Amino acid sequence: MSVEDRKQEQMARAAWLSFVAGQTQDEIAAQMGISRQSVQRMVAQAQAAGLVKVRIDHPFADCLDLAARLRRQAGLQFCEVVPADARGAGMAIAVADCIETWLRRSDPLIAAFGTGRTLRSGVEQMSRVDCAQHRIVSLTGNIATDGSTAYYNVLFSLSERVTARSYPLVVPVIASSAAEREALNGQAGIARVIEMTQAASVAFVGIGTIGPDAPLVLDGFLTSAEIETLRSAGAVGEIVGWAYDAEGRLIDSELMQRVASPPIPSRESTLVIAAAMGAAKHQAIRGALRGGLVNGLITDTETAEFLLKS
Repeated sequence: MSVEDRKQEQMARAAWLSFVAGQTQDEIAAQMGISRQSVQRMVAQAQAAGLVKVRIDHPFADCLDLAARLRRQAGLQFCEVVPADARGAGMAIAVADCIETWLRRSDPLIAAFGTGRTLRSGVEQMSRVDCAQHRIVSLTGNIATDGSTAYYNVLFSLSERVTARSYPLVVPVIASSAAEREALNGQAGIARVIEMTQAASVAFVGIGTIGPDAPLVLDGFLTSAEIETLRSAGAVGEIVGWAYDAEGRLIDSELMQRVASPPIPSRESTLVIAAAMGAAKHQAIRGALRGGLVNGLITDTETAEFLLKS
C-alpha cells in the first residue's frame, strides 16, 4: 500500500466515524490515536476529495461496518477489519498501526507480545517509536529446540524499532517435560517476567492451527504425532502454545503441561488482541472468540464474514 493510499484510507476512516458512526471529533481522535486537529483536517480532506457523498466511497467503509458488527456479536473490546488480499499486506500495516498507537501513549504501560508470522510481518512494517516509558515483555519462550532463537518470536525484531526496555522469556517454547518447565519457570528472573505478562495493559498474539501444517510442527516444537494427539483431544487452535478446542476450552493433556509460556493474560485486565486471518485459521479464530481467550481482533474481510455467519 502506497503512502497516498494509506492517507486516503485514514481520511475515509475519519469520515466514516464522523458521518456514519456519529462520533465526536474527540472520540475519533482517541480511537485513531491522533489529535483533534488532525481529525478535522482529515474529514475536510475527505469531503474535498469527493469521498463523502450519501455513503463513504471507499472500500474501507465496508471494513468498518464488518468490524462494528463483529465487535457487537463477539463481545470484543477492539476489532479492526482490513480488505482481504493474498499477500496479507493490509494485515501487516493494520498490526503495525495498532502497535504504534499503543506504544505512542504517554502513560507508562506494559505491552506483552506472543509470536507468529502475522505479528512479525506487522512489526517489520513499524516506524521507529521512542517510548522509553514503556516495558515490552515476551509471552512465550524464545529458545528453539536446537538452542537457537525461535525465528518467529517478535520481541527481538520489535526491540530494533522501539526504545522501550524489553524482557525476553529465556526458556524453550515447549519444555522436554513438565518437571523441566516447572524448574525453569520457578527461577527468580523468569518468574518476574511471567509476573509482568499478567500485568500487561495490552497483549498482541497470533493464532496457530492444529494439524500437519501447524506452526508448532513447522517450527520444530512438536512432532507430527504429538500434534495429532492434541487434534484427537479436540484441539482446533493454539495461542502462545496453549491449545484449545472449538469452544475455546484449554486442552488438558500432558503435552500442555510442558508449555513454558505464561498463561494468556486475564481479559478482565488486559486487552488481548489476536492478529489472524485466512480460511485455514477460521475454526481456530472462532474457537478463540467463543471461549473468550481474546477480547480484541485484527483480521480481514473474508474471515470477518465467516465469523459473522457462524
